[in-house]
Amino acid sequence: MTATAPRPRPSRTGQPSRTGRPSPAGRPSPIRGRSPIRGPFAAVALLAALFSLVSGLLLAGAGPAAAHAALTGSDPQDGAVVATAPKEVTLTFSEAIAVGDGSIRVLDPSSKRADTGVEPKDLSDGSTVRYGVELLPGLPDGTYTVAWQAISADSHPISGAFTFSIGAPSETTVALPSEEVGGGAVGTVYGIARYIAYAGFILLVGGAAFVLGCWPRGATARPMQRLVVRGWITLTAATLAMLLLRNPYTGSGKFADAFDLDGLQAVLDTKPGAALVSRLLLLGAAALFIAVLFGTYARREDAVEKRDLTFGLAVGGGVVAAGIAATWAMSEHASTGIQAGIAMPVDVLHLLAVAAWLGGLVSLLVALYRTPDIGSEAVRRFSRVAFGSVLVLAATGIYQSWRQVGSWSALTGTRYGQLLIVKVALIALLLAVAWFSRRWTVRLTDAPVSVGASVASEASASSVTSQASGASVASEGAAEPGETADDVAPERAAQLARQRAALTATKKKRIRDADAERSGLRRSVLAEAAIAVVLLAVTTLLTSTEPGRTEEEAKGASAAATAPAASGPVNLNMPFDTGGQNGKGTVRIDIDPGRSGANELHVWIDGSDGKPMDVPELKVALTLEAQEIGPLPVAPDRLAEGHWSASNVQIPMAGEWKVDVTVRTSDIDQVTIDKTVKIG
Repeated sequence: MTATAPRPRPSRTGQPSRTGRPSPAGRPSPIRGRSPIRGPFAAVALLAALFSLVSGLLLAGAGPAAAHAALTGSDPQDGAVVATAPKEVTLTFSEAIAVGDGSIRVLDPSSKRADTGVEPKDLSDGSTVRYGVELLPGLPDGTYTVAWQAISADSHPISGAFTFSIGAPSETTVALPSEEVGGGAVGTVYGIARYIAYAGFILLVGGAAFVLGCWPRGATARPMQRLVVRGWITLTAATLAMLLLRNPYTGSGKFADAFDLDGLQAVLDTKPGAALVSRLLLLGAAALFIAVLFGTYARREDAVEKRDLTFGLAVGGGVVAAGIAATWAMSEHASTGIQAGIAMPVDVLHLLAVAAWLGGLVSLLVALYRTPDIGSEAVRRFSRVAFGSVLVLAATGIYQSWRQVGSWSALTGTRYGQLLIVKVALIALLLAVAWFSRRWTVRLTDAPVSVGASVASEASASSVTSQASGASVASEGAAEPGETADDVAPERAAQLARQRAALTATKKKRIRDADAERSGLRRSVLAEAAIAVVLLAVTTLLTSTEPGRTEEEAKGASAAATAPAASGPVNLNMPFDTGGQNGKGTVRIDIDPGRSGANELHVWIDGSDGKPMDVPELKVALTLEAQEIGPLPVAPDRLAEGHWSASNVQIPMAGEWKVDVTVRTSDIDQVTIDKTVKIG
C-alpha cells in the first residue's frame, strides 16, 4: 500500500482550510481572489451612503421644521400703534393648534410680563382659530412684544413674535431666542429619527409582504429574515427616540430634557405622543407576526395548512400594518385641514402602497444578491404587486397633492410645491427604470443546471466523498488524546456534509449569477433601489414642510392685513353747510404720510368765496369701523386764518378709516360731515 500524505485537517472554528476549500460554515475560501466588498455588501454600502448623502443635504437646507399652522392675523396688528391699552391680545391661526401655559406672552419694554399669565383663552368660532390673553390693567405707553409658541395640529412646533405700541413707539429690552423652536441639534436628530422610522416601516411591511405574497419559500431564507427583523428593530428604535425627544423638540431644545418625566407625561397627553405610544404597542403585535412568519409558517409543509396560515397571516399582518400607518395619518398632515375624514384613510393606503413597492423592491434586491434559488415566478408576482402599488400611489398622490397644494401658484411658488415636483420627477424616473426591470423579468427563466455543470457537481461530490473516506481512515491514527476513531469519524462526516451542501449552493448560485437575464435584472433593481432611497428622503422632508395651500393662505392674509391701501399723503375735500349766515364752505384735509403710526394732520377751511375762513370751533375724529376702533379724537391747533394743524396723530393700523369733521360757524350753527378713505 502506498503511503498517502495526510490532508490538512479541517478547522474546528469554521475558518477556511489552507487548501482553499469551503470551511465547515459553508463559506467559499477568500483565496479565489473575490473581493469581500463585492456583491450584496457593495450594494448595501452604496444604498446606505446614498441615503446618508441625500438626507444630509436635505437636512442641511431644511433648517427647523416649517410652520404648518400659520399666524394669519392679530389684534393689535404687528407694528400697530393704539391710543389706549387694549384689554387683551388675540392671535388668529390658519389651522388648529395646541396651547398651554406661557404659549402666548406679552412683554413690556423692560421685558416684564404684561399679561395675566394664565393659559390662553380659546376664542375660536367655526373655522376661525383664535386664542387670546388678557393684559394687566394700567399699562404705560411704549412698545410691547408678543411672543407665542404652540404645536400645530399636524404635530410640528411653531413659534413667532411681533410688536405693537401703546401711545407711541419706544425702545425695548426684550431679547427673543434667535433659534426657532424645533431647530438646533435636537431638531436635527429628531428629523433623522423621522427618516429612519419611515425606512424601518418600509423594510418591515414591504419585506413581510414580499415573503408572504410573492415568495413563500423566502420565509426559510436567512437574508430575508434578517431584512424584516432589522426593519422592525429600526422602526422600534426610531419610535422610542422620537418619543423621548418629543419634549425637548417642542420645548427647550436641550437633550437633557429627554428624560424629564413631567415633560414625558405632558407628551403622552398630546396627539403625537399618543400616536407614538400606539405605534410601539402595534410593533409588539408585529413582533409576534414575525415570529409566526419565520417560525411556524416557514416549517409548515402541508399545503392546506399552509394556505390557511397564509390567509391568517395576511389578515393579521394587514391589520397591524394599517394600524402602524395610521399612527402617521392621525398625527400629521392628513389629520388637519380640509376633508380630514377622507384624507386619513387615503394617507394610510398611500403609506401601505409605498411600503409594498419600495420595501418589496429592497427585498427583491436582497433575494437576487443573497439567495441562489429565487425563481422567476416570485419575480413576476412582485412585478404585479408593484404595478398595483403604483396605481394606488397615483390615485392617492393626486388627491393628496390637490389637498395640500390647491393651486398652480402654490405648486411652483412654495417649498412644498417644489419638493412635490421633485418627488413626481423621481417617481417618473423610478417607473422608467422599472420598465427595464419588467423587460428583464419577462425574459427570466428557471433553466435547469446544464449537463456540464451537473457532471462537474457529481465529480466534485464524488471527490469530496473520497476525501471523507480517506479522512476517516487517517483520523484513526490522528485522533487527539482522549479521542477514539469512533468519536472523530461522525464529526468529520458532519463537517464534510456541510461542505458538500455549501459547495452545491455555491455552484448553483454561481451558475445563476452567470445568467445574463438575472444579472441584468439585478442591475436594474439596484438602480431602482438607489432612486427609491432618494425618493424616501424627499418624501420624508415633504411631511415636515408647510403645505403649499396653508402657506399661500397665510401669505394672502398677511398681505391683506399689512399692505398699504394708499401711497403717499391723503388729501380730502369736504363741502359743508351749517345752515346759517356765511355757513357754507369747504374743508380740505391733508394726512401725511398717510400710513399707520404717527402722522401730521392739516385742516384748511375756505369760505364760499374761496378765501380762508375762520370758525369758532373745529373737531376731527377717526374711526375704523371694521375693527371697532374709535372714534379717535384729534384736536388741531390754529396756525393761521383758516388753517389748523395737529402733529403726532397716531393711526393704529391700515384700513378703511372714516374721517368725521365737525364745523361750528356760530353759537347755534353746526354740522358734522364725514368721508371714508383708505389709509395704509
